[in-house]
Amino acid sequence: MQKLFSFSFWNGIARIILRNREILLGLIILATIGLASQWSNMRFTHSEANLLPDNHPVNQEYKQFLEKFGEEGNLIILGIKNSDLQTFGEFNAWNALADSIEKYDEIELVLSTSNLPVLKKSEDASKFIIEPLSQSTLKSKKELEIFKDKLFGQLPFYRNLIFSEKDSVIRTAIYIKKDIVNSSVRKEFVLEKFNPLIEDYKENHGLSELRVSGMPYIRTLNSQNIVDEIGMFLLAALLITSAIFFFFFRSWRATFISIITVIIGVMWAFGFLGLLNYEITVLTALIPPLIIVIGIPNCIFLINKYQQEIKEHGNQAKSLQRVITKVGNATLMTNLTTASGFATFIFTDSTLLSEFGIVASICIVSIFLLSLMIIPIIYSYLPVPKDRHLEHLRKRWIGTFVDWTERMVKENRIAIYITSLIVLVISIIGMYQIRVSGSLIEDMPKSMQFYKDIKFFEESFDGIMPLEIVVNTKSKKGVSKAKTLKKLDELEA
Repeated sequence: MQKLFSFSFWNGIARIILRNREILLGLIILATIGLASQWSNMRFTHSEANLLPDNHPVNQEYKQFLEKFGEEGNLIILGIKNSDLQTFGEFNAWNALADSIEKYDEIELVLSTSNLPVLKKSEDASKFIIEPLSQSTLKSKKELEIFKDKLFGQLPFYRNLIFSEKDSVIRTAIYIKKDIVNSSVRKEFVLEKFNPLIEDYKENHGLSELRVSGMPYIRTLNSQNIVDEIGMFLLAALLITSAIFFFFFRSWRATFISIITVIIGVMWAFGFLGLLNYEITVLTALIPPLIIVIGIPNCIFLINKYQQEIKEHGNQAKSLQRVITKVGNATLMTNLTTASGFATFIFTDSTLLSEFGIVASICIVSIFLLSLMIIPIIYSYLPVPKDRHLEHLRKRWIGTFVDWTERMVKENRIAIYITSLIVLVISIIGMYQIRVSGSLIEDMPKSMQFYKDIKFFEESFDGIMPLEIVVNTKSKKGVSKAKTLKKLDELEA
């Protein structure tokens, strides 16, 4: 009874698809145009990936910190080796670079060797006054030597802040305005203003290395790298799956139809992201390649079944109907189970995972519907495949491999069980080798210059990633008490 219902259901679906070809194609085109119009709403996330639930205690504490103190990751660091500042002209140019950066509207403060404040006694020794370390540009090598002697020998406060005690690396601290840290303004500033300025400085002074780091800079370049890699991943996934498809089918026509199908699926994926107003994160960026990887097998099942039916009886209408009735159910089940697996993320408390689960499950169901409609409809307009298009069905090595697999399953069951058990044991051992890492740079590409700069600052200054500790003294002006300051100093040390 169940089989009869299933056959009747899919037989009805086949009639609807084949009898309403023009209407369905029109609807697909309209839906594609409509979703493409939503691409303008797409935007890449400007904040860090946060997989914790919104109501998690750590997240709530972090939000309270931001409400009280504002965004903490607003520091960009410039670093240069002391050996690259040997002349007073080079040192003046280094200071001029900091001064030019400070003029940008996006900058809140720049702390560099051009404006270092020092604490001095007043003439009558009654109070302390703050003066700049350097009153004007340096005019001789002697003035440069005097300045460096003061900086490196008489101002320990700036040790590991402006200069490195290990290798005398000099750095400039650039604080961008906190209200642009998590906005597109930060990206535009870093890519369109800051980076060109740094490149001009390096080129004008013949420097091969000028180290740049800091959370706003790292996040901007890493985000841009992910954006660039989305296109590369899409192209790589499309080329590899298409090459495998062509290797088995040896048909440009079949390959082209499959590519068109998955490209429409990818367009829909981006459209759903824009329609739902979701940001492109490290997770949602995986959805378009995922659609290609899932869509191509759908096309393989449908086209292969169509060609098998044509080879058997040569009736095109009958073949197309059987493609939908016989393959549709199996393909639906595989796609639905995959979509359901991703849909489980919807029920997590993490916004990032929930958005990924929603879009992924919708897109997987969509690529199934697109495959089921586009391939039979397109083939219904094309002539019946010729013998050369069906040549791949007669390949001996594929039949040999299938026969060997069948023989192994039937005749070597104990060997298969033992092999599976060995692999399972190795897998369990491997599971215990997994280590959880909270490193912010763990997933960054090791070949990128900004990653190398991070490692450079780690070696010279013991790192630049911020760690903020909030201490509540629970008393009015308690933070200014000498006892509290001493305890804070001990904690910091």
